[in-house]
Amino acid sequence: MFKHLAASIRGVGHRTTEGIWQLGHATRFFLLVLLKSGTSFRRFGLVIRELYYVGVLSLIIIVVSGLFVGMVLGLQGYETLQKYGSESAVGTLVALSLVRELGPVVAALLFASRAGSAITAEIGLMKATEQLAAMGMMAVDPVARVVAPRFWAGVISMPFLAAIFSVMGVFGGYLVTVTFIGVDAGSFWSQMQSNVDFRIDILNGFIKSCFFGVAVTAIAVFEGYDSPPTAEGVSGATTRTVVTSSLVILGLDFILTAFMFRGI
Repeated sequence: MFKHLAASIRGVGHRTTEGIWQLGHATRFFLLVLLKSGTSFRRFGLVIRELYYVGVLSLIIIVVSGLFVGMVLGLQGYETLQKYGSESAVGTLVALSLVRELGPVVAALLFASRAGSAITAEIGLMKATEQLAAMGMMAVDPVARVVAPRFWAGVISMPFLAAIFSVMGVFGGYLVTVTFIGVDAGSFWSQMQSNVDFRIDILNGFIKSCFFGVAVTAIAVFEGYDSPPTAEGVSGATTRTVVTSSLVILGLDFILTAFMFRGI
C-alpha cells in the first residue's frame, strides 16, 4: 500500500516538475521569438505571405460559423425576449453577445483548430525533414526565418477574424429576426446602437482577441518547433496545440472578463 502511495506521489512530482520545466522552456522560446522578430519586420513580405495562409484561408470557416451563430442567437433571443414583450431588443442581445464574448472566443477556437494546427504541423514537418537544421547550416536563423513570421501573422490576423465573425453574426441575427420573423428593422438597429458602447464592449472585445491571438500562435509555433522529429511526434504536437489553445482561450476569457467588466 505504502509502495503504491509513494509511487503515486513520485509520479505527481515528476509530472509537476516536467510541467514547470516545459513552461519555462516555452517562455524562453517566446522571448527568443520576440527578440528575433526584427528580421520579420525588415522583410515584411514573409509576414504578408503567412497572413494569406493563416488569415485569408481561415475566412471561410469564420464567415460561415459567424453567420450561423448569429442566426441561432437571433432565434433564441427572440423566443426568450418575446415572453417579456422586449423582442425589439433582440439586436442588442445579439450584438453584445458577439462583441463581448462569442466573437473573440469562438473565432479564437476556430483559429486554433484551423490555423494553429496548420502552423504546428508545418513547422513540425520542417523539423522532421531536417529543413530547419539545413537552414542553421546555411547560417539562416530558423526562428527568425520560419517561426517569427508565422507568429506575427497569427497575432495580426486574429483581431480581424474576430471582428469579421462578429459582423457576420450580427448580419445573421438580422436575417433571422428582421427578414424572416418580422421584427422592425429600425428597432433592431436603434436598440443596438444605443446600447453597445465602443469602449466598454467593442474595444474590450478587440483587446480579448489580441490576447487570444498571441496565446494561440505562441502555443502553435512552440509545439511545432519543440515536437519530436517523427510522424507520431508531429501528430501529438498538433493535437496538443488544439487542446492547450482551447483551454488557454477559455481561461484567459474568464480572467480578462473579470478585469474588464467587473465595474459595470
